Amino acid sequence: MNAPAARKRSELAILELRALYEQYGYREFRMSRFEEYDFYAEYRSFLQAENILTFHDPSGKLLALKPDITLSIVRSVKEGASLPQRLCYSETVYRAAGDARSFREIPQVGLEYIGEIGLYAMCEVLSLALDSLAALSPDFIMDVSHVGLAGGLLAETGLPASEQAKLSACIRAKNAHELAALCAANGVHAALAEKLAQLSMLYGPSGAMLPAVRALDVNEVTHAAIEELSALCSALSHAGCGSVNLDFSLLSDLSYYNGVIFQGFLPKLPACVLSGGRYDSLLQRMHKPGGAIGFAVNVGLLDALGTPPEAYDADVLLLYGTDAEAPEALRRARELVGAGKRVSVHKAEDGAVRARETLRIGAEKNR
Repeated sequence: MNAPAARKRSELAILELRALYEQYGYREFRMSRFEEYDFYAEYRSFLQAENILTFHDPSGKLLALKPDITLSIVRSVKEGASLPQRLCYSETVYRAAGDARSFREIPQVGLEYIGEIGLYAMCEVLSLALDSLAALSPDFIMDVSHVGLAGGLLAETGLPASEQAKLSACIRAKNAHELAALCAANGVHAALAEKLAQLSMLYGPSGAMLPAVRALDVNEVTHAAIEELSALCSALSHAGCGSVNLDFSLLSDLSYYNGVIFQGFLPKLPACVLSGGRYDSLLQRMHKPGGAIGFAVNVGLLDALGTPPEAYDADVLLLYGTDAEAPEALRRARELVGAGKRVSVHKAEDGAVRARETLRIGAEKNR
């Protein structure tokens, strides 16, 4: 019998990441493949996808294939519910392709922490983001930013929102030349324009970058952002969670995120595989208590890396020869599962199961 195709990296990642989140008390959230279109239309400004895939059900009601998970999770939090709520998910979202004539299925694994967002909550979520990346590759990069720093500097210009959006685009593109030209054209004070230019180009390990970041403090908003970012990076370092880079060109929608934001990258993948941040404004819009922070991992990108070198179906392949050995096989399987092993029991070895080790009832010698 031919061995089956090895499991995809995305399939293995889903299993591993869900197990990781459950260790920290995150409960699985499940949802339908579609929602009423009106729900997404009401909160369209919070969606990454502009085009929503819709269809009519037999009764004529307009439905939408889900383009997002976070909206449904936040809506699920009931009034008077015990907080914090720790929820994780493994779902597929559907978004229109670039030509708008087809759609993409994007498998995601992620988590949301809903409740009071203090230093510990932020640290827990970012540490799990780091652990998620480490589980996928030892050579990951995680970039962290805080929207309060750019938001505070942009507000200091006193420019209308349309002009601030142009400056934001320059920061995001690390285009210091165009940024300086826009500041000059709009009469932005030279010292403030220089701080905006410095912000756009800052990138590197948090420990090395924080002194330069402190020099950009201009008002209460930037001061609060710098202090929060400093405390967060210090706590992650103290807990041994791994290193992060500061990158203030990571500038997502300022109307959606209101605090720390972050992205994760893996070698040989052209796009970020993990993204997240704090989004209290969505809860306020939905009249929900507390704040929220979370992230999603686009596990579908992982399959471009090919089959993992060790794609095991089980930790132990347990073999037995006769029906008389079946009771002992069951007892041994339960014992191994109780020890945290993944076990596959078979009467004969046929190459269909890839296992780290093989045990035989009776002899039970490692092959």
